[in-house]
Amino acid sequence: MRAFLLVSACVCFMAALPAYGQFGRGGFFGFGAGRIATAQDFDGRFHYCRVVYRQSPDGRDGSWRTDYPRADINFSIRFSELTRTNVSFNAQREPNHLLVNLGGPELFDCPVVILSAPGAASINDAEGLNLRTYLLKGGFLWADDFWGSYEWDHWVREIRHALPAGEYPIFDIPVDHPIFRTQFEVKDVPQMPNIGFWERSGGRTSEQGEDSAVPHLRAIADKAGRIIVLITHNTDIGDSWEREGDDPRYFMLFGPKGYALGINAFLYALTH
Repeated sequence: MRAFLLVSACVCFMAALPAYGQFGRGGFFGFGAGRIATAQDFDGRFHYCRVVYRQSPDGRDGSWRTDYPRADINFSIRFSELTRTNVSFNAQREPNHLLVNLGGPELFDCPVVILSAPGAASINDAEGLNLRTYLLKGGFLWADDFWGSYEWDHWVREIRHALPAGEYPIFDIPVDHPIFRTQFEVKDVPQMPNIGFWERSGGRTSEQGEDSAVPHLRAIADKAGRIIVLITHNTDIGDSWEREGDDPRYFMLFGPKGYALGINAFLYALTH
């Protein structure tokens, strides 16, 4: 049944490529910074929440805008189509995706928050305390799209402002963990490059050569064993959502796997 659902999902994706590929290229949402969500923006349904952060002076490439807004839009649409989650849409049937700060009260209205390009993020102690409170109250943070040892070391230093190493170790998620099979069977950690690198390199997937050759699905858990921080390193899952309408070859290689892992992770977060 899971194999059938994944194939069916792939067919649905391909059938909708022209419409949502065009929709996702800007239009109503554009590529501006937007604004931070307020309490009035939350309507009791599911919102895709993206973290806005300060750029670290010693960080690498990327920013909070990485994959924004098309990943947010496209994933919201697919999440509503492929699960029974009550996703928030406006009157024009456009998903109400939101921006949040790590140090703001709006964080606590999001069951899941996405932090893109964590190798560029800066987290201070006040933001770390707010983030820790959010996570221990039931929240879930997904840090995605960073590559190599330098960006990894940078991210570890930043997340330790919220979750000290002695209490909250980082571990590789074992393949028998429920997150690999919440809805779809995900058999391994897919390595997904950004579409520009993939096209320029002739189809390679490791963006930093030998230093990023192995993709990792890692996590931090609370004292009860619930994953509170999901970390996808040496891979760019968000690009598989953002770029679904750009190149059918790229989509067929990476889209179904990216959505399968994404839907599994979001459903895990919403049910744990």
